Amino acid sequence: MRRVNFRRSRSGLVLVALTGMLGATPAARSESAFLLPWPDSLGPVPATTYDDHGVRLGDANLLIEQLDSGAIRLFSQSGESEGAHTVASAVLTPIEPGHRLRLARQESHSFDTRGQSIGSLVIDHEARRASCIDPGGGLEAGVDLPAEDRVVNVPLNLLFLPLVRHEASALHFQLFLCRNGARLVDFQAWVADHAGEPRAPIEIRYAPELGLLSPLARQLVPRLSFWFDPRAPHGWIGHRLPLYTGGPEVLVVRQGVSSASLAN
Repeated sequence: MRRVNFRRSRSGLVLVALTGMLGATPAARSESAFLLPWPDSLGPVPATTYDDHGVRLGDANLLIEQLDSGAIRLFSQSGESEGAHTVASAVLTPIEPGHRLRLARQESHSFDTRGQSIGSLVIDHEARRASCIDPGGGLEAGVDLPAEDRVVNVPLNLLFLPLVRHEASALHFQLFLCRNGARLVDFQAWVADHAGEPRAPIEIRYAPELGLLSPLARQLVPRLSFWFDPRAPHGWIGHRLPLYTGGPEVLVVRQGVSSASLAN
């Protein structure tokens, strides 16, 4: 098996420390507050995973499909097939077919640099529960979803479309994290300013909202970004994030797009 010298994300560990200062959101009952945009197109989007030095690690995939039930399913896989990688999926229920979707379920399963499971997370919006699952498949911890359920871990490519389309200047949402205990963390997303580069891809950045600590967090945590080109299939052309909290940082780029064009 090919071994890659990943640089462990120290900034990701800072994120763990900072968000560890936040308690779990109080229990409540509600469905997802977000109505996400219907995807512009369905089908697979082949991509490639690179490490933080620009070294190719392996293939990656994004798939958006419609199930027989009418629901929309997103599937993504990135990292090394036999090393550190993450497999994630989301199922969304049509509210306005062809227009709006509501999250029903999200799952993410992460593997370390040896290819061994480090556990998974499940966000069941219909059961109103988010759970951390240990590598053996047992329940490790969990939280009830809040009254205003704004938890979006997987379909960020859909969540960010209002920013790409200039329909919003900022988005506020939550991520469910399992490292060091199950918890919900507030995040904010915005359009990055690329002054003097009118033809640059649209970059959406996001970072934790930690009150007075937010400016510090944005300097210390990984640069979390999604890139879009409205002319490309699905709009999405790449993203940069740790494979899992505190894990190696990777750049996932749609095939046909230069990774160098997104790395700066």
